[in-house]
Amino acid sequence: MATPRKYLPGPLKNVVYVTFCLHLTSFLSGVRPAEHLYSVVKVWSHGDVQQGSLGSSNSYLTHVLYFLCPFSVVSMFLNTLTPKFYVALTGTSSLISGLILIFEWWYFRKYGTSFIEQVSVSHLRPLLGGVDNSSPTNSNTINGEADSSRQSVSECKVWRNPLNLFRGAEYNRYTWVTGREPLTYYDMNLSAQDHQTFFTCDSDHLRPADAIMQKAWRERNPQARISAAHDALELEDCATAYILLAEEEATTIMEAERLFKQALKAGEGCYRRSQQLQHHGTQYEAQHRRDTNVLVYIKRRLAMCSRKLGRTREAVKMMRDLMKEFPLLSMFNIHENLLESLLELQNYADVQAVLAKYDDISLPKSATICYTAALLKARAVSDKFSPEAASRRGLSTAEMNAVEAIHRAVEFNPHVPKYLLEMKSLILPPEHILKRGDSEAIAYAFFHLQHWKRVEGALNLLHCTWEGTVFHEVSVYPKKELPFFILFTAGLCSFTAMLALLTHQFPELMGVFAKAFLSTLFAPLNFIMEKVESILPSSLWHQLTRI
Repeated sequence: MATPRKYLPGPLKNVVYVTFCLHLTSFLSGVRPAEHLYSVVKVWSHGDVQQGSLGSSNSYLTHVLYFLCPFSVVSMFLNTLTPKFYVALTGTSSLISGLILIFEWWYFRKYGTSFIEQVSVSHLRPLLGGVDNSSPTNSNTINGEADSSRQSVSECKVWRNPLNLFRGAEYNRYTWVTGREPLTYYDMNLSAQDHQTFFTCDSDHLRPADAIMQKAWRERNPQARISAAHDALELEDCATAYILLAEEEATTIMEAERLFKQALKAGEGCYRRSQQLQHHGTQYEAQHRRDTNVLVYIKRRLAMCSRKLGRTREAVKMMRDLMKEFPLLSMFNIHENLLESLLELQNYADVQAVLAKYDDISLPKSATICYTAALLKARAVSDKFSPEAASRRGLSTAEMNAVEAIHRAVEFNPHVPKYLLEMKSLILPPEHILKRGDSEAIAYAFFHLQHWKRVEGALNLLHCTWEGTVFHEVSVYPKKELPFFILFTAGLCSFTAMLALLTHQFPELMGVFAKAFLSTLFAPLNFIMEKVESILPSSLWHQLTRI
């Protein structure tokens, strides 16, 4: 048997590297480690290791044997394993990963999120001092970063419904009558992420009430959230606590409005204080950003309360003032609330002025923008429009503009006409909508069907023109994307199952593949060690081996 001198590094390599190479070459070459060890001892006993470079050969051999014995035992154990062991190993791995996959899929179908991801984000990341990045950052809400906000929002398909109902005063009515929940867990989970983004910041732990509300927004149980909000109000006037109670505990719009007015009083005080300190550091800047979001949200919901209580002109004034005070804060889509209120007042000139500002190619489109523009064009010709007369004489310029506007709207969202024409039943709109999807059509028709009925002939013109439009493929909401860990466990389960099958059918061939894989895997390490040995001086290796 040839000596393993070719496997051994130069006489100045340290003991650990010699041990590692000996173990690796034994495994790859199929030679028993004991034979390698005997050859190494034989080489060193003949004086191949210089006394001047490594000290006493007997002492060095003692250290080598001390390190080599455990590795030799492990290598001998691995070489004596049969293919049945590897089949059992890969089969067990496939079984465990399959069970994890089944549990992950069940948890995702029930709760809309990955269990592993939720545990890592909710429990492990805070222990490691990390920050929850599961929801969009608050940087998009800064006035000075409106361009980046518009760009990020336009790329997002799921939006918060700007006309969403109140949970306590409106959504709960459906629950009281039918005993069923009007909102899906997926929708409420997105709302919880929005609340944590808009109403919390990293410095909430400095104020006890804000710290309580930070935990309250993460609670799944509505009663636990409401109880936490009351606990926060016992400490101080907390604007976000009033918001939660107005949204979820108030059973009437008037009660919700009263709570929002209390939230406005507390929110304005926090906003003024943080505005004066916003340039003193990143912590104060984050507080001011959060207080701005809270103030805008409160004023917008107060305007919506006025609209629902019949004070439409007051609601329009509040929305205009809010848009003037925060002109670059477009994330709440307040202009869509304003359009609906102006249509209720039949103030079509102001509606056209708002559309001229927001129906721009650089801004993200919505069903409200497209169909309101179509409604105004249809209003000019719908009262005298007749399909028979139009087929005989052709379309006039105004009629052509109206038809093109309807085609443009239908191309953006083809689901809306069926709800406006009452070909499909309306349901309560969700808190989040999918752009160009069925949920956006429901949300638009729920609030704007009355405005189309008010314009004589508008629905008739829509019925005559929408079916001929070439529109995109119908989308579905909600479309849940599979979490990474479900895909990962599915791939791991399939891969280990395939390895178990191949090892059972072709044990020798898989052994060859395993050895080739290991040799390829450790080739860069051997190359690096050879380069390091050629570069570093021998005296350095001498000092390392003495240690």
